[in-house]
Amino acid sequence: MKVTFDKSHANGCVTAPPSKSMAHRLLIAAGLSEGESVIHNIAQSEDILATLDCLTALGANCQLEKDSVKVSGIGGKIQTENPLLPCRECGSTLRFFIPIALLSRQKTILCGSERLFQRPLSVYETICREQSLPFCQSENSLTVQGRLSPGGFQVAGNISSQFVSGLLFALPLLETDSIIKLTDPVESRSYINLTIKALADFGVSVTWQDQNTLAIPGGQSYRAREITVEGDYSNAAFFSAFSALGETVRVTGLDNASLQGDRIYIDYFEALKERTPTLSLADCPDLGPILFALAGVQNGAHFTDTARLRIKESDRAACMAEELKKFGIGCDVGENDVMIRPAKLAPPSQILYGHNDHRIVMALSVLLSLTGGEIEGAEAVAKSMPDFFERLASLGIKMQIN
Repeated sequence: MKVTFDKSHANGCVTAPPSKSMAHRLLIAAGLSEGESVIHNIAQSEDILATLDCLTALGANCQLEKDSVKVSGIGGKIQTENPLLPCRECGSTLRFFIPIALLSRQKTILCGSERLFQRPLSVYETICREQSLPFCQSENSLTVQGRLSPGGFQVAGNISSQFVSGLLFALPLLETDSIIKLTDPVESRSYINLTIKALADFGVSVTWQDQNTLAIPGGQSYRAREITVEGDYSNAAFFSAFSALGETVRVTGLDNASLQGDRIYIDYFEALKERTPTLSLADCPDLGPILFALAGVQNGAHFTDTARLRIKESDRAACMAEELKKFGIGCDVGENDVMIRPAKLAPPSQILYGHNDHRIVMALSVLLSLTGGEIEGAEAVAKSMPDFFERLASLGIKMQIN
């Protein structure tokens, strides 16, 4: 899909999309519960549909009704023989469901795109090897079999918090207690805390013993409930970016007490306006594309802790550097840092590409509203925000969608 932007101004109010991170977690907790839960404020993005597909494959009954989902859970016991879990292109879904699949002794196949299976799974591979559990990966699938044993787990803190979250979903359902020790440095801690909150919402207890140690009592069960997904700071950032650029856009529906690490965008946007700051992405890697875009048209910036951007839907730092260059913006990508050199924004010299990455498409769309121009591969927004371009149009951004 190609979208052609006219130079235009944004003005108005937009409600923050539902938090994709919390929606995944609440849906999975509901799916592991016994009884019927209702989750309100669900966006039917590709990633959320992947999680619903996987819950259904395990035997849960998931009924979508407008922006709510009724989930009749599996009570912590997989009810389908040799299930096939379609993870599409969602890293969260894949990494959350691998330990859940290991609650059963039967064979489970998790499948998805080739790009998805290029993303690291080494933490789980090591655990399965240590517990003598089969772990067979191909270009677009993973086959696991056998029941996970409780006990002590050591997980690198700087690969992805999704490995920790996946274990946190499964370990409370095992017979005895477990401990997860994280090695320094621990990145994306806020995402782990989101998982702990979601578990608590469904009656499951996990506690931090210290900064690097999680205690997980065994023999627990999830309790069905009705709950509403909070607004999403990571996707709200794309709309707040217009205000950071001098437009008048108000974003509503965000919880000021949220545990989402991407809340930091509010402070980071202010820093980008005032100076050339050094900003860490250790706890907010999803903000990378929009922060790079804003830095390029404001005062530049030095971003640290960027190595994990290589293993997202695209190599986000390299791809953003390629596209920003078309606006005349310089970008130096290092092993674990990115330097953005500001420039007077010019209409792009070539058509922009979305690199099959929803956050790159959305970040570039903000810049294209300032200059006009075209972007191909814009359909990638369906991964997290299918109505993104409708929301832009409601704010007065002029575009043609082909």
